[in-house]
Order: sequence, then C-alpha cells, then structure tokens
Amino acid sequence: MLTLPAELTHRQASACLRSLEQEVRAAPTGATVVVNAQPLVVFDTAALAVLLAARRSALGQEKTLLVQGLPSALRGMAGLYGVDALLPVA
Repeated sequence: MLTLPAELTHRQASACLRSLEQEVRAAPTGATVVVNAQPLVVFDTAALAVLLAARRSALGQEKTLLVQGLPSALRGMAGLYGVDALLPVA
C-alpha cells in the first residue's frame, strides 16, 4: 500500500506524484493499487491533482487505483470540484 505524506500541497505535489507513479508502474498489470491518504493533515487542491494523475496513470497501465482514509475535508473538496466519483475508496 502506498502512503501519502502528512503534508501534500503544491510544494510537494511533483515529488509525491513521481513517487506514486513509480509505485504504480511497479505493480503488475491488472493489479489494484491502494493509496493510504489517512496521514494527510495539511493539503490543498494539489493533493486532488496528484491523486487524479496517479489514477490516470494506473488506468493507462490497466490497473485500478483506490484511495483509503481520504480525509473528510479532502473528500468535500473533491465533491465541490465534481471529481469525487473519480476517487473510489478502498
């Protein structure tokens, strides 16, 4: 399981996405990749962008990405932007 850091803002987004994409690539074709978002405490819309980009990367490699422990505030932000259905929960 992949684990997000406690802080994921614009400042950490690129490095975090690179790490997630590397882990997604390492998973076998057809795998379900689970991302643990529970540690997130400080985040902005970049956290959503990272999760959506990781999902897009997984789908492009015939894999599924699920998010576990999505903080309620981030879930609310995803709903506000209309992308909550794109972040399936584990």
